[in-house]
Amino acid sequence: MKIALLSYSTKPRGGVVHTLALAEALAALGEDVTVWALGRGGDEGFYRTVDPSVQLRIVPFPDGPSDEGVGTRILRSIAVLRDAFRPAAAEYGIVHAQDCISANAAGRCIRTVHHIDHFTTPELAACHERAIVEPYAHLCVSQAAADELAGGWGIKAEVIPNGVAYERFAVTDPTARAAWRDRLGRYVLTVGGIEPRKGTLDLLEAYAALRVKHPDISLVIGGGETLFDYRDYRIRWAARAQALDVHPIVLGPVPDDDLPALVAAADVFAFPSTKEGFGLAAMEALAAGVPLVVRDLPVLREVFNGAARFAATPAGFAAQLHAALSTEDHERRATGRALAARHTWSEAARRHLGFYRSLGAESR
Repeated sequence: MKIALLSYSTKPRGGVVHTLALAEALAALGEDVTVWALGRGGDEGFYRTVDPSVQLRIVPFPDGPSDEGVGTRILRSIAVLRDAFRPAAAEYGIVHAQDCISANAAGRCIRTVHHIDHFTTPELAACHERAIVEPYAHLCVSQAAADELAGGWGIKAEVIPNGVAYERFAVTDPTARAAWRDRLGRYVLTVGGIEPRKGTLDLLEAYAALRVKHPDISLVIGGGETLFDYRDYRIRWAARAQALDVHPIVLGPVPDDDLPALVAAADVFAFPSTKEGFGLAAMEALAAGVPLVVRDLPVLREVFNGAARFAATPAGFAAQLHAALSTEDHERRATGRALAARHTWSEAARRHLGFYRSLGAESR
């Protein structure tokens, strides 16, 4: 079948990582797959090299005026992707959108709802609502997300968990790991940038408490590509760091080839997100054999129970990070590696194909 996967960006965010990995796994099964995405900031390709078996259609998305608000940018994103994709939509037997922008642009489509957001910007709230109620079929990457979709909208979604690039994180270059250790020392790592949904302020508070017992440990924050303007949150975060007299290392976006060694060299991986659909970055940490501390959310209990430590508050995070730093816990690490190894993209792709085929004539 001819499949179009749509994404709002070429940047390294969880939904984009999912889209590319799924596309490559579908193509490896012999399917004809094209990924459509907006090329923001002059991007002509994705943040990483994509297997040539996957066709790419990067739609140029020029920067708007300096005072362009989030709502206006969302509407313009939808319009630009819609105008490029809709004339070609009839070519595809399956049109599958991975986010609210691409679902609004795609027209008739399948939608993966990675997690449920609650927006206050009117344009974004409307985009989010349409992208849930208008698609004719739905997927979620966890049962918790599917339950939320059913409870809030009465929509039944098929659950197909994410895969993980297990070997990429399980087997990393010792020299590259040593280079990160030389640069950063011992460190707690989180990936996702400084933003409200990632719980970065709570992690800052936890880190300040952790340093009482572990004064030699650094807090390292990687990633941070986003559509949204979190300047106010970052200002609050920076002010609080100064008040606490702590100095986290903020790397920003990390080149894709450098990420596995950065993860594998960490002493512990912190995942304090307040809203997630699966937790792909945390699963990558398990693949690397790194101890994991996550926020105590139903979805993360579902995905990581037995393989991670759980915390609900900054004080709880500090305690669990201390425990992870103070004990080897070989059994938990082995459980985590085994869990990550079971989540393959090839299996996710096979299940997607089964779902597509189950829709039959409705998909056409």
